[in-house]
Amino acid sequence: MLEIKKYGAIDIGSNAIRLLISNVIVAEDRDPQFKKSSLVRVPIRLGADAFVGEGIISEENITRMINAMEAFKLLMKVHKVERYMACATSAMREAANGKEVAEKILIETGVKIDIIGGKEEAAIISSTDLNQLIEGDNSYLYVDVGGGSTEFTIFSKGKIITSKSFKMGTVRLLNNKKSVNKEMFANVEKWIKKNTQGLKRVSLIGSGGNINKLFKMSGRTEGKPISFIYLNAQYQFLKQMSFDERVSELSLNPDRADVIIPATKIYLSAMKWSGARKIYVPKIGLSDGIIKSLFYKKL
Repeated sequence: MLEIKKYGAIDIGSNAIRLLISNVIVAEDRDPQFKKSSLVRVPIRLGADAFVGEGIISEENITRMINAMEAFKLLMKVHKVERYMACATSAMREAANGKEVAEKILIETGVKIDIIGGKEEAAIISSTDLNQLIEGDNSYLYVDVGGGSTEFTIFSKGKIITSKSFKMGTVRLLNNKKSVNKEMFANVEKWIKKNTQGLKRVSLIGSGGNINKLFKMSGRTEGKPISFIYLNAQYQFLKQMSFDERVSELSLNPDRADVIIPATKIYLSAMKWSGARKIYVPKIGLSDGIIKSLFYKKL
């Protein structure tokens, strides 16, 4: 007997808001299959509001969020989604009016937004297909780079050793003073070196829109890693191009063309400090984790 369920996940990040709709195919004597049915991304950069000035979500962006939630509700209705969840991360978490905005959206659209912490975010993401990668005796440093924060999790022999969320996201790095960024990188370096000391054969697992884009640009087949040498060469290449060239010549979205530079720097730095020579890029993220957690009733 075959059963197909439909779930939705709304990921309200610092650089963009996404709706993922997935089919979950359930058959007897088989593990459930998760198939992406639709992915919609809207470039609402909440981090530009939350991480600078008074740290509040602007009226303009509140209106755009309300419009996005209304559109997402209609799409989910068309797809016949039976359950969904909306999670907001660091921008809404840190915005002085974050809770107020979530309440307004609930009243206006009926969409309830859960503002989650860094550790909860990392836990939801790690409920995805990471287990396929982290089996065996090898050690992995999982790095999820967002607009407002980066989550680091260390796996060794198939188990989580430790994890930490740092306020070092791409949008934040673009808006911070250089001295603040330098101090943040120093703190992350200290944490990575301390927690990977003594681990053999560390590899990185990269998550986030920017590393997915870099992987796509590399032309690698799914499941194959990117080397440190390739990623560093790509970083130098991207840095030499102007913003306009990245948009026109590489066909990057305008809201990707600026943040891809600090994102690449974070991944490269993590590889350097952990001694990793390669980075795996499974297509997983918060929205995938929400879908799986909804299915397994963990949320």
